[in-house]
Formats: sequence, structure tokens, C-alpha cells
Amino acid sequence: MAIREWKTFLIPYEQAVDELKVKFRSIRTELRRKNEYSPIEFVTGRVKEIASILEKANKFNIPLDRIEYEMEDIAGIRVMCQFVDDIERVVQLIRIRKDMQIMYEKDYVTNYKESGYRSYHMIIKYPVNLAEGQKDILAEFQIRTLAMNFWATIEHSLNYKYKHEIPHDIRQKLKNAADAASNLDQLMLEIKDEIKDAQKLFEVKSSLISNIMNNIITLASIGKPGESTRFQMQLNKLIEEGEVYDLNNLLQATEKTLEKYK
Repeated sequence: MAIREWKTFLIPYEQAVDELKVKFRSIRTELRRKNEYSPIEFVTGRVKEIASILEKANKFNIPLDRIEYEMEDIAGIRVMCQFVDDIERVVQLIRIRKDMQIMYEKDYVTNYKESGYRSYHMIIKYPVNLAEGQKDILAEFQIRTLAMNFWATIEHSLNYKYKHEIPHDIRQKLKNAADAASNLDQLMLEIKDEIKDAQKLFEVKSSLISNIMNNIITLASIGKPGESTRFQMQLNKLIEEGEVYDLNNLLQATEKTLEKYK
């Protein structure tokens, strides 16, 4: 297949990755705007390189005219989660969607590989609307924690370096690292509520500070530098040591001052 033909062949996969990234990032945004916890920390995606497609096709004896039917990970979406139990929540979000069909699932979180690899895989059929009409393509979701992803990224690099023949001593260290990453995930799960509370508090304070700053800038822009400077000095003190209550009071004070000059 010529390069030009490959580029045409990959168009629906590129479109699918772009669409799926937007859709799952939108889920994260929607939940956070509703002040709900999002199991999605961030989303990435990629289309397999031509060289990698050919290498895999050769390894598994997949004819070129069967690649689109038998190679399931040409389009890949990776969903990262903070906590292990978030993975199941993301899986459920995918299961209830009407814009894709799940072909099958592979749970490498519970049934992790001998190497230590942990991740949850879902193979889907996804419809892409092209200029000439709709085309169904296969895509793979990988859902994992940040710790799992860090480990998998390192293993992938070492497999590339050693052509999948990683020396025994390095394999053993990798396995130990995978166990350590799993232990970290379990420890983080035990203090999940405290972590979520801390993150929520940070978000609330950040929002208050942003609103106060907007009001301070508005005061300066309407020719009230004295009030603007006074509020800025108060805010500087509260950024370091202030509580939500203090910041909220300052926000109300800036709003009342602005209202006075309207």
C-alpha cells in the first residue's frame, strides 16, 4: 500500500480519536461544572504509526486487506484516573453510551499480566461520518490510574529498546516496580476522601481568588486605584493564610464597592 493510500486509510481513525477525546474530556468538564466528582483525570489518544501497524500485522500474520477488521488498536484512547475504583466508573460510563458498541473487554487490573502490567481495555466499534458516508472502525480504550500509566510507559520504552526481549534482571525490577505502583494505588484509595476534600477546597479557593481579582481589575479600570490597591493588599495576605470564609467576605466587599460605583 502506497503512502498516499495509507494516509487515506487512516483518516477515519484520526477522526475517531479526535471525536472521542473531545467527548470524554467533555464528560470531565460537565461533571466538574456540576460540582460532581469526575473519575476522568485526563484523556489522550493516538493513531498507530504505519510502521507499527505493519510490524503488528507481520507478527500476527494479518493480511493487509484484513487489517481494518482484525487490528483493534489502530485508534487508541487512554483515560487516566486518580484512583483504582475510578476505573470501574469510567467503564460504566462507556457501557451506557449509545454512540459506540462494545465488542469485548479485557480486565488487566484484576487479572494483571505476568509482567505486572495493569490496565482495563475495551474494544469498541465506533461510527465515523466521512464525506462519502458512515464508516465503522474498531478502537481501543485503555483505562488506568496515573501510577499504572507511568509504569506502562516505562515498560513500553524498554520493550522498544530490547525488541521485547528485556533482560531478566530488568524484568524483575519492572515487576517489583509494578507491585510498588499497585501498593501506591491502594494506599491512595484508603485516603481518597481526604484527597478529594483537599482538591475541592483548592478549587473553591481558586475560584474565589479569581473572582476577587476580576473585581480588583474592574475597579482599577473604572478609575478607582485606591480601592483596587487596598483590596489587592488584603487579597495578598489571604492567598497565603486565608480560609474560604475570609476570601468569601473579601469577594462580597469588592462586589459591594463595585455596586456603589455603578
